[in-house]
Amino acid sequence: MEKSLCTLAAVILLGGFLDAALTDNTTTEIKSLFNNTSATAESVTVQPQDLSTDRTTPTAAQTQTPGTTTVPQQDTKNTSEEEEEEDETTTGLDCPPLGLESLRVDDTQMQASSYQRMGLGPHRGRLNIQSGIEDGDLYDGAWCAEYKDRHQWLEVDALHLTLFTGVILQGRNSIWSWDWVHTYKVQLSNDSVSWKTCMNGSEEAIFEGNQGPETPVLALLPVPTVARFIRINPQTWYSNGTICLRAEILGCRVHDPYDIYASERELGSKDALDFRQHNYKEMRKLMKSVTEECPDITRIYTIGKSYMGLKLYVMEISDNPGKHELGEPEFRYVAGMHGNEALGRELVLNLMQYLCKEYKKGNQRVVRLVTETRIHLLPSMNPDGYEAAYEKGSELAGWADGRYSYEGIDLNHNFPDLNNIMWDAQETATDKSKVTNHYIPIPEYYTKEDAMVAPETRAVISWMQDIPFVLSANLHGGELVVTYPFDCTRDWAPQEDTPTADNAFFRWLASVYASTNLVMSNPDRRICHYEDFQRYNNIINGGAWHTVPGSMNDFSYMHTNCFEVTVELSCDKFPHVSELPIEWENNKESLLVYMEQVHRGIKGVVRDKLTKQGIADAIIKVEDHDHDIRSAADGDYWRLLNPGEYQVVVWAEGYFPSMRRCHVGMEPRPTICDFTLTKTPIQRLKEIRAQGGKIPQDLQLRLRALRLRKLRATTKVINQRRESQRLLQARKARSSRARRA
Repeated sequence: MEKSLCTLAAVILLGGFLDAALTDNTTTEIKSLFNNTSATAESVTVQPQDLSTDRTTPTAAQTQTPGTTTVPQQDTKNTSEEEEEEDETTTGLDCPPLGLESLRVDDTQMQASSYQRMGLGPHRGRLNIQSGIEDGDLYDGAWCAEYKDRHQWLEVDALHLTLFTGVILQGRNSIWSWDWVHTYKVQLSNDSVSWKTCMNGSEEAIFEGNQGPETPVLALLPVPTVARFIRINPQTWYSNGTICLRAEILGCRVHDPYDIYASERELGSKDALDFRQHNYKEMRKLMKSVTEECPDITRIYTIGKSYMGLKLYVMEISDNPGKHELGEPEFRYVAGMHGNEALGRELVLNLMQYLCKEYKKGNQRVVRLVTETRIHLLPSMNPDGYEAAYEKGSELAGWADGRYSYEGIDLNHNFPDLNNIMWDAQETATDKSKVTNHYIPIPEYYTKEDAMVAPETRAVISWMQDIPFVLSANLHGGELVVTYPFDCTRDWAPQEDTPTADNAFFRWLASVYASTNLVMSNPDRRICHYEDFQRYNNIINGGAWHTVPGSMNDFSYMHTNCFEVTVELSCDKFPHVSELPIEWENNKESLLVYMEQVHRGIKGVVRDKLTKQGIADAIIKVEDHDHDIRSAADGDYWRLLNPGEYQVVVWAEGYFPSMRRCHVGMEPRPTICDFTLTKTPIQRLKEIRAQGGKIPQDLQLRLRALRLRKLRATTKVINQRRESQRLLQARKARSSRARRA
């Protein structure tokens, strides 16, 4: 049934972004705009607005009552001392994004007056969408109108009656063209046929847009208005460009008695978690609340500080926090390496809450994880970058604000490049099998005081060396794909599949996360930007995507025992708070099942035969796997492997090597493969002499026999060499006599 276009009036202070309370009655009846606007209205420019951080966003339920549309009254009084301790925030009436950036708005909901080509169609007019590299790419970086006139428009169908409150505009993403819209009008409709221009009093409102291609600009409607359809109608644009834009629409769904889909359940989560964007202070408070709720299985510790002095907090979850237990693997999640990729941070905070609550409920899966695994959660590796992005807000941080550290360093390019050190050594070595394939040391230049190494990177490297991590994932955002090492390509190729010796297991790890992620595993999902990762089952070798020298994944694999992948969690780097519950549901199973993979393969303890003590730094070599690992300080080790039969050889300095065959089954639990090593007589002699003790008679006899064998072996070699020389001299003598004859 067709309904007239309606308006919602409110008392709004634009300078402080909706910071005033409503006066008189907070409920305004829906009225028709058609009877209240002039056909000959003039235009007036509406200034762009700042979007302060951490605002409360009303849900649809808060903005509706049967038969009317309401604006919730704001409470401006302080309620507790705890609120004063928080950052100063502003409660406003800004509604959440419709979901152009997050892809909640489908391509079919977007139309345009015209477009230059399919790659610049209306479906590309999404905030922060990225273009392909080639000019004329099928997936370009904006909607661009075919014509340069004021009759062009981009239309969005909200599907339901919606209280529209604002528009965020951005120019075209392109390395070839500069295009953006300077000013625009907003038009609204209930049927996509009859349109009315947004008014500022009695004059048509002109909204200020962009002065460049990348910085998002927010414009609030002078009067929040209820409609189903909204159009952005450009008026002026960059003089050397054309009409191109990317956009996000702010709006709250309102009650509509005629909406046949009104009874549909809103997407969300059944888990009672703290779904919001947490700044540094709030993150610290949340982590503290988790330890207070579950003191027996949690511990907070720090691994260092950011450049600006913010601590890098880690939450440990284990049945014996603070201690490495023999045979128990160590696992870590790292989020926030790029500060503006905020979803990982919130998922890690959700995860620590979830594990605590479910452990207390007796959830057997969680109890097993906590009792059999030592879990470490680092929610924010780059807190300085996050604070910069958080200050601007989830929709206004753009694509790169907050990505880098305070010093301007990309932390995912800041680790030592050990790949090329190994590859260069292999190319020059006469015997490649002698080249070290693991525990490659950090190069000397990297350790100097003037080296461009961020304090955050130094802290994480030190953390990696202190704890014998087995498995990890690095949580990013901006795409939907899981990447696995190597990230760096050989010979600096921009893109090239560069597998590790454990390529099969890395592909398994990536597949485990991708196949259980509700969005990645959806065959009907839209691509994020311009690359279709579904054709690779949503996993890809890092180097095959794009080369990343100095990545944390590669460093972790080559300098420690830890296997690590990168998870690109969402098309939207910094999702709005309203998206967080569904993002948790999208990733919850993936986060849990990925942690469980730390229990695949083989594990055991390498011990001294006589003392029964664990042997540290014993080398564990698996047949046909050119990547070794080492035992931890207590002699325990973990080697991640796919199901199969493996010949495993273990040796340590001063010991005879030991070999055994180990079977890895399909079950998600490790096979126990312990090793006992016997010291060589020479090593025992060195230790006894170092202690000033008397050499036992059995050791003297073994040394006597060993040295006799070595004497006989060297004598045999010498005799063979002499015989070869004698025969060579005899041949030369015969040859000389033959020539004289």
